[in-house]
Amino acid sequence: MQLNKCCVFQVYKSRLGSQQKTVTPQKRVWTQESQSSQDMSEKMFTFPEETNTAHVLLFPAFMTLEAVTVCHRSFTDLKRDHSLFSLASTSTSNEFLIFMKWDEQEIQPHIRNLKSAYGGPYYAHHMWNSICTTWDSSSGLVQMWFNGQPLVRKFITDSPLTTSPSIVLGQEQDTYGGGFDVKQSFVGMMTDVHMWNYVLPSCEIENYMKEEFFFPGNVLNWAALNFVTTGRVLIEDKLMGCA
Repeated sequence: MQLNKCCVFQVYKSRLGSQQKTVTPQKRVWTQESQSSQDMSEKMFTFPEETNTAHVLLFPAFMTLEAVTVCHRSFTDLKRDHSLFSLASTSTSNEFLIFMKWDEQEIQPHIRNLKSAYGGPYYAHHMWNSICTTWDSSSGLVQMWFNGQPLVRKFITDSPLTTSPSIVLGQEQDTYGGGFDVKQSFVGMMTDVHMWNYVLPSCEIENYMKEEFFFPGNVLNWAALNFVTTGRVLIEDKLMGCA
């Protein structure tokens, strides 16, 4: 697969260029549970039941988060509120949260307990939905991409994120590492979770959406993921169409 020249140039600028702010990771986070990583390529987490206990705790590689991109794919039939990605700090439960608000038909990014909302994109049941969210403290702007479609950029906050995150899939944290509500739990499958500590260039996001070559996350990398599961969470082969 040939790497799109646009991507090479934009990634080079985002990492090394003088015109864009470069965030340099300063410290690795290693715990006893997270010292060995697992290649989750072609795998998925299955959350098969509604519960306030089952979840996956992710261990990030870097702590400094002055800018963020989070991408993931989810597959569900839920017709209620549910969490898609929950990052909490010791002082802020919704430090970085991606939440589906069903009644309003909105996907809501929360950053440092401040919320924005995106209505309109069709959140399809029984198929993979690919979602990316970017945010940069230098501008305070958040933007979401939904199944390949970029949505409008909005101001939310320009305060950097925590240096000690708790990152959870399957539940929404109302406290640091806990406070789970069964009616906000995720039921379904989730795969290809990546996180970067910079705003991913648009052509890289497009490549992620198309499942083509892209630079994997430097904070969370699905192909080298550090995690611990709690409760009934299954690791299964990813559902893929037949050629």
